[in-house]
Amino acid sequence: MQRKIIHIDMDAFFASVEQRDNPELRGKPIAVGGDSDRGVVSTASYEARPFGVHSAMSMRVAKRLCPQLIVVPGRYQVYKEVSRQMHAIFHEYTTLVEPISLDEAFLDVTENKPGIELAVDIAREIKAKIKERLHLTASAGISYNKFLAKIASDQRKPDGLCTIHPSRAQEFIDQLRIEKFWLVGPKTAQTMHKMGINTGADLRAVSLKHLTDVFGKMGPVFYNFARGIDDRPVVVEWERKSMGCEHTFEHDIHKLGAVIIELNNTVNELTRRLEKYDFEGRTLTLKVKFHDFRQITRSITQDKVLRDKNDILSLAKQLLKQVDYSRHPIRLMGLSVSRSTAQEEHPNHDEWVELEIPFKEYKE
Repeated sequence: MQRKIIHIDMDAFFASVEQRDNPELRGKPIAVGGDSDRGVVSTASYEARPFGVHSAMSMRVAKRLCPQLIVVPGRYQVYKEVSRQMHAIFHEYTTLVEPISLDEAFLDVTENKPGIELAVDIAREIKAKIKERLHLTASAGISYNKFLAKIASDQRKPDGLCTIHPSRAQEFIDQLRIEKFWLVGPKTAQTMHKMGINTGADLRAVSLKHLTDVFGKMGPVFYNFARGIDDRPVVVEWERKSMGCEHTFEHDIHKLGAVIIELNNTVNELTRRLEKYDFEGRTLTLKVKFHDFRQITRSITQDKVLRDKNDILSLAKQLLKQVDYSRHPIRLMGLSVSRSTAQEEHPNHDEWVELEIPFKEYKE
């Protein structure tokens, strides 16, 4: 039986909740996040996006791009409650619900509670109930696997609905820009462009061996994605053990000022991800890769959950003091928070996420 997978993604979730609860913010460009020099945009409203404001951007840059931007502090307990209400709607249709973050989830509706034949009809009903009960909009993607459902949900935002049928999936993938592929971040896209890969069709023309040589474990994933293959099930019981982010610099850095700035950027992004995914852990791990590709990690465990940005920054600086980078320039820096008492020396791919925020280029 062909699987029927739906991906639901709330539209500008945090910002939309704030505009819903405060009528004075409706129709105005707003950004949810900290209003300080080190503040980061968690979510930007659709009114702010034409100015170039987007999530993970420095709030200082966001306000420069959009002088009329209204900065709203996050209310994460409120977002968690709205997310709970959203998931209650999902469970009216299926028990196979895989949360990805507070504002998105996969649903397997191959066999569903109401016995509705078409997945697109279920998606329409879910969107309607979200609008009626929560006064928010969501975008939905429907297809036969998670990869294509995820891509479909991004096609017609906001308040979108898109189905990728098996009969036209390969044609759709072949025309898709490589930047739109799930799990292809800016650095990976840049590498692919250098290989002459700009579309799904270009990716499909590359051998499995070549992709594996260049991208390691992700090579077979990209090879399958280019062919519309993704056999991963919707996982109901899933516990993330760690949450991290990392960045490979355009130029190796070794000066204290440059290193501290990049550490601050990484802490800001890590904090944003911890908030978005509601992740709780007590161990902070610093990962450093030097110019010669030698890699080290340093960890510290606390008695309390690591969530506050200032606490994480202070601990990160303590870990950084254990690293000699004066004679060994840094090529890559990463931070993660984990539930375990110690981080593995070589984390799995899905435990580290490449930063998608612009970093200053240092020419030393």
